[in-house]
Amino acid sequence: MSTDLWAETSGDPTLPLAVLVHGTMDRSAGMLRLSRRLDTRFHVLRYDRRGYGRSRDVGGKNSIEQHVADLAGVLQTHTPGRVVDLAFGHSFGGNVVLGVVEQHPDLIRHAALYETPLSWLDWWPGGTAGGAAVGATDPAEAAEIFMRRLIGDARWEQLPSGTRADRRAEGAAMVDEITDLRRGTPWAAEAVKIPLLAMCGEMGRPHHQRGMQWLSEQIPSADYFRLDGAGHGAPNTHPGELATLLADFAAPVRTGG
Repeated sequence: MSTDLWAETSGDPTLPLAVLVHGTMDRSAGMLRLSRRLDTRFHVLRYDRRGYGRSRDVGGKNSIEQHVADLAGVLQTHTPGRVVDLAFGHSFGGNVVLGVVEQHPDLIRHAALYETPLSWLDWWPGGTAGGAAVGATDPAEAAEIFMRRLIGDARWEQLPSGTRADRRAEGAAMVDEITDLRRGTPWAAEAVKIPLLAMCGEMGRPHHQRGMQWLSEQIPSADYFRLDGAGHGAPNTHPGELATLLADFAAPVRTGG
């Protein structure tokens, strides 16, 4: 387990602990708006996954197995001895969260996923942003294809040249993890015993909506929720609504009265 990954915490350390795990071709900064709305109710941990942002040069292969070990290591290093009250995984980050739930069943109390790819399933479409990207021969070109599909050509062209160069430099990490995810089921549904919230956006792609519905049907402890007006980038576009949903989901159960 690597301790070299960039990470930071915010909020009162005496509050319940939440960890936010970003998706492919993203970084912890992509969770900042959501974090700021959670850190009045949680002690929030964000980190840059291996191959991205300030963890881009950590090295090693970007397999789901490695990312799961990384998250466990980040928690051990930055919040030692604590149980995670809420683990939120956006997109690919949801698979990382579920991997930790399976391998460390006593570490996480509540897990929430938003539009997590299930690309090993036979019905998952091949024409997604990830599918289009991994067909490129050059990792930098693959990264640009992915980003153009994700945010659109106009927004990509408006990014500063340095930002575009940084994203292209993350292409090898992207190709590794997307390819690895397609090889087979990265976690067992029957191993997930904790409360789980499987979310998508009203404006999300049909396969993402179907995927979260499918997940909620496979895991008895899971509930499905569709966020009104949101697309794939809900942590940035709907951080307030998402934060309220997550905080209510992970709130302690009150008995009696």
